[in-house]
Amino acid sequence: MNLLNILIFFSAISFLVYGTAYFVSSNMKNEFKRFGLEKYGRLTAILELVGASGLFIGLQNQTVLALASGGLALLMLLGTGVRIKMNDPFLVSLPAFFYFLLNAFILFKVLW
Repeated sequence: MNLLNILIFFSAISFLVYGTAYFVSSNMKNEFKRFGLEKYGRLTAILELVGASGLFIGLQNQTVLALASGGLALLMLLGTGVRIKMNDPFLVSLPAFFYFLLNAFILFKVLW
């Protein structure tokens, strides 16, 4: 297994966990309330789960991998922006930015 596949698996499993957490834990729902984005919580969780599935499928289909990693990168870029707007501390904002970079890297490797 090469480094890119390891990164894809890591990202996919992470987003499966994060997406599922919204439906089983009140912590994620409370975060969206704090952001004033409560109505987008369910959509975000579903997009995370779809993106994770797309990363797994993308191991066999480069087009799906590009769409999934690009979508997750965009989602995490927006998440980073929300955290900055909320004046969250750097360490609290870091995971969203890390996952943005990770999925942007995957997208870059797929396209070039």
